[in-house]
Amino acid sequence: YLIGVDLGTSGTKTVLFDVDGNVVASKTIEYPLYQERNGWAEQDPLDWWNAAADTIRAVITESGVDNADIKGIGISGQMHGLVMLDKDGAVLRRSIIWCDQRTAKECEEITARVGAERLIEITANPALTGFTASKILWVRNNQPEIYAQCAHILLPKDYVRYMLTGDFATEVSDASGMQLLDVPNRCWSDEVLEKLEIDKALLPKVYESPEVTGVISEEAAKRTGLKAGTIVVGGAGDNAAAAVGTGVVEDGKAFTTIGTSGVVFAHTDKISIDPKGRVHTFCCAVPGAWHVMGVTQGAGLSLKWFRDNFCAAEKETAAGMGVDPYYLMDQQAARAPIGCNRLIYLPYLMGERTPHLDPDCRGAFIGLSAMHTKYDMLRAVMEGVTYSQRDSVEVLKSMGVSIDGMLACGGGGSSKLWRQMLADTYNCAVRTVVSKEGPALGVAILAGVGAGLYPSVQEGCRRVIRLNPPQEPIAENVPQYEAFYRMYTKLYPALKDCYKELAAL
Repeated sequence: YLIGVDLGTSGTKTVLFDVDGNVVASKTIEYPLYQERNGWAEQDPLDWWNAAADTIRAVITESGVDNADIKGIGISGQMHGLVMLDKDGAVLRRSIIWCDQRTAKECEEITARVGAERLIEITANPALTGFTASKILWVRNNQPEIYAQCAHILLPKDYVRYMLTGDFATEVSDASGMQLLDVPNRCWSDEVLEKLEIDKALLPKVYESPEVTGVISEEAAKRTGLKAGTIVVGGAGDNAAAAVGTGVVEDGKAFTTIGTSGVVFAHTDKISIDPKGRVHTFCCAVPGAWHVMGVTQGAGLSLKWFRDNFCAAEKETAAGMGVDPYYLMDQQAARAPIGCNRLIYLPYLMGERTPHLDPDCRGAFIGLSAMHTKYDMLRAVMEGVTYSQRDSVEVLKSMGVSIDGMLACGGGGSSKLWRQMLADTYNCAVRTVVSKEGPALGVAILAGVGAGLYPSVQEGCRRVIRLNPPQEPIAENVPQYEAFYRMYTKLYPALKDCYKELAAL
């Protein structure tokens, strides 16, 4: 057996798998998010550890398996969060997590110290508020007394590893999100650390994702029910883990996630960095390979916003029928034609990352007429999100990243209508994975590689991952979506200056 621990923002889910990837037992424990001020987001690392330890114990107890038969553990986690420990390994402050936005000043400081172009060359990303380096500088600038006591800096999942094994370790995929890693060379960047005056001794040792980083300690064994000496592998950041869990581990493979935000993620065996910084390049969980991903801020969020503001009747009917309101909304969107009678939606409710890097742009309906109905608007929202994902695909293609087929994940990926829109707009087949375990399955596969049960990450994926039949593009739909996508790409440049003025009003 193998265990995958998926440390998310809302909770930690631990899944016990057999070596063929079948779920034997699963347990989730939730925990709070602390937002003391607008734009701040923190969590307590001890909540993560308690949730991990209790869920591991629960799956072992519930399944009744002999703990000696559990051959390895992998951990996936929310990326970028800052955990600071003192010399005794005690937590110094709550973790500032990925979605915290307080560090704009620190990002300017990082860019000034390292240089904008040089930063992208080394870390493969521009200075971003979400990344860890700016959070470290914020603590140093605003809480110097805490910074002075700091002896160890860890990422969220790597704190859980420390509690399990006593080792200070991380791996390349999660470390890529700290803005301190030399991403092309897969090691800490002495140049960036020197320019930011961060002591390298604070950072953990960097491993490849399937490498063994330590074993379960006697103390952790008592707490979790695991056998002391069981191996723990590097694991991966959440997106890199999801890539392994969907089999996106070879060139030409990619996935689109429509969750709250949207992600287009492609594997590449040779590193490719966008000099404009519109997409992220990270080391991936396959040793010696990378992944490139575009992120859109308002994907599933757009549909949720529309549902909550304009679909009260659908919510009520769905509750009466015992179905998901999105299921009814799908049927209603299907009543409108492609192009929604010449109505286009821009999904910039939270500004945009890929491809515009513009915090000031906002959502819009373009082309509203008295003939339009709610159904046209609903479909326009789904089409607009699809076009924003196509923007990410176009950036990846321009960088020489090949995409032969696309997997669909996240809540939006479970909608047959939305998957067809993706297939028709990308003009390629779209498939889904049979397993819904994504990141937990991904790190369990990595643990299997570390334990010697699979010869490589790719071989582990071939053994474990099963796909549903493909949804092919419909030939007559492709040129119709293409025409509206071309129109969509002209709208942001036309509105860009207006957005700046609107933000200043």
